[in-house]
Amino acid sequence: MSKPNVTRVKQTSGSTSISSLLYSQKIAPYVFVLPFIISFSVFFAYPVVSAFIMSFQEIVPGSSKFIGFDNYKELWNPTFFKAIKNSTVYTALTLLLLIPIPLVLAAFLNSKVMIFKNFFRSTLFIPALTSVVVAGTIFRLAFGELDGSLMNTFITALGLEKQRWLGDRWLGLMTLLILACWRWMGINMLYFMAGLQNISKEVYESAEIDGANTWKKFTNITVPLLKPITIYVFTISIYGGYAMFTESYMLWSGNRSPKDIGLTMVGYLYRSGWEQNNLGLGAAVGIVLLAITFIITFVQLNLFGLFKKEE
Repeated sequence: MSKPNVTRVKQTSGSTSISSLLYSQKIAPYVFVLPFIISFSVFFAYPVVSAFIMSFQEIVPGSSKFIGFDNYKELWNPTFFKAIKNSTVYTALTLLLLIPIPLVLAAFLNSKVMIFKNFFRSTLFIPALTSVVVAGTIFRLAFGELDGSLMNTFITALGLEKQRWLGDRWLGLMTLLILACWRWMGINMLYFMAGLQNISKEVYESAEIDGANTWKKFTNITVPLLKPITIYVFTISIYGGYAMFTESYMLWSGNRSPKDIGLTMVGYLYRSGWEQNNLGLGAAVGIVLLAITFIITFVQLNLFGLFKKEE
């Protein structure tokens, strides 16, 4: 056998071994999940472990030293408790608004009798494409304290007194909720509409034959069959509520709202870690935030019965 033939045989043998490796049923699953494992390790696991270590350190430029639980003891103050309270109230109210209302809107837009469906879908989704910075700036001007601001002009035209929208705790919270609903209502509605497409029309037709009205079909068919979508929307809404920061920052033009009425947990993290250059304390805030969202999500999934064995 000549040398070129030997080389060709070796190349063929090499390519065959690579192909058999790639198409191996034992190795292929690991190859497919490898990108996720790498991205999870680099962008989640490593930052979390680093933040956990930093939360026990005093970090100054060029050096760091372990100080035990001092950073966590420093979190025991009224300002941090207020940040937790603000984030929790905001998250709870957004869950009350951004779960049922988009569900009902999706059911309406999925109905046969609904007209101008595409127009309403586009109208409700467009706010999600708007930058948070732009939306926050517009809302700050609309809910300003001046007589000529949009909301004060509107309520004075109705005979009411002008309000300090961003100077009062509950009015400021209401403004944040309006901004959240305006931006995220369309996104949650799309999730529910995608879930509605998977419900067979025969189920509704069978219910109609049995005499079920629209309310019965909604409560006994639509809501139960959309449970997986509801759990998903619930979970991301919890995360979104506790992670809220940019909206508050833009609405009050900074991280210093009157009496900290707009201070959130992420805002407190930003204030400690960035503005006060105390990275160890900022990392401790991040770990506490992670623990709170993890516990709430676990309880929520348990209440939905996600950990129960299917019979």
